Amino acid sequence: MSQITTHVLDSALGQPAANVPVMLSYQDRAGNWSKINSTVTNEDGRAPALSPDKLQAGTYRLRFETSPYLHAQGQPVFYPYVEVVFTIDDSGTHYHIPLLMSPFSYSTYRGS
Repeated sequence: MSQITTHVLDSALGQPAANVPVMLSYQDRAGNWSKINSTVTNEDGRAPALSPDKLQAGTYRLRFETSPYLHAQGQPVFYPYVEVVFTIDDSGTHYHIPLLMSPFSYSTYRGS
C-alpha cells in the first residue's frame, strides 16, 4: 500500500473530483524538489498508488493541478493549482492527505 494517499472532493458540486493531476515530490536538505510520482485521480477522486510503501522521513509536497478539472466542470478558476507541503517521520505510518476544493476555496487535513 502506498504510504501517502490522497483524494480530491469537489465541495461545490458535492462529488469526487476525477481526473485531477497530482504530483508527489520530496524536498532535499538544500531545498530542491524531486518528483517521486504523478498520477490522476480516479472516478472516486482518489490517487491510491501515489508513493512507494515506505518513504524516508522528510518534507513532501502534493501538487494538485485544479485548473483542468474546474474548466471541465464549467467552473471558474481562481486557484489553478494547490500545493500542500507536509512532513513525515520514519515510522512507516500511512499518511492520507485529502483536498476539499471549490472554485474559490480549498482545505486539507491529515486523514486516516
